[in-house]
Amino acid sequence: MSGVPFSLMRVLLIARNTLLEASRQKLLSFLLVLALGLVGGAQSFREFNFGASELKFLADLGYGAMAFFGAALTIAATAQLFFSEIDHRTALTLLAKPVWRAEFMLGKYLGVVAVTAVFCALITGLLVAVLWSRESTLLRDIPDSFAQGRTLRIVDLGLAGYLQWLKLTVLAAFTLLVASFSRTQLFTVVTGFFVLVICHLQYLARDAYAQGGSTFAQVAAGLVGLMFPNFQLFNFADNVGAGIPVAWDRVARVSVYALGYVAAGCGLAIFSFRKREI
Repeated sequence: MSGVPFSLMRVLLIARNTLLEASRQKLLSFLLVLALGLVGGAQSFREFNFGASELKFLADLGYGAMAFFGAALTIAATAQLFFSEIDHRTALTLLAKPVWRAEFMLGKYLGVVAVTAVFCALITGLLVAVLWSRESTLLRDIPDSFAQGRTLRIVDLGLAGYLQWLKLTVLAAFTLLVASFSRTQLFTVVTGFFVLVICHLQYLARDAYAQGGSTFAQVAAGLVGLMFPNFQLFNFADNVGAGIPVAWDRVARVSVYALGYVAAGCGLAIFSFRKREI
């Protein structure tokens, strides 16, 4: 848009409206309540005394719920909030004003990121409360199993939740990229879930092709590893549940890794949306 400078304020206003719109979506509220209920209901396992291994089970359950429902929420929210603007023609009205298409896309993306941040913060907070309460009970009932004191650290639990949120921000960027050229919300949702599966399993395909020995297999493995992020890098739940401290340098590397894919995904989404007729 010539003559009108890019405005971060307009981006934030669009993001705020996106967040408000998401708060009124029944599906997103349902997924949040379902995830909170599953994590909160994990307290029912307190009747089974498995010692320290029980804490790992509860941590795996909580982060598994965050990953599954968070991915469903991210894909559904990105597709629904984007296509609601397209289908209701509000995007056309908005873009007729001095608003860049880049501002519109970044605003929608930041709105979804804010939704996932609230989701992950709530689930992580509830999971910390559940694990801390259960560990306190186990410390009192079977102190011999905790000779070194508490095995779980709140900081590590929070970092694991933060990395789950980072993974969702990458997923949101790729889903927004699909939405930028897709014509239907259903196609975007289905493709978003395919991307999710590929990102979780790409390391297996990369290793299999790399072990093939041929030059073509190695090039194919490199392309797969470059095009799709490895979501296994964001999984710190096993370490946290086992009481292994999270390495800050690893968190920093994964954060930079995620930021690179977010920038690439959002950049391609903006480029694609600029060519789209609405």
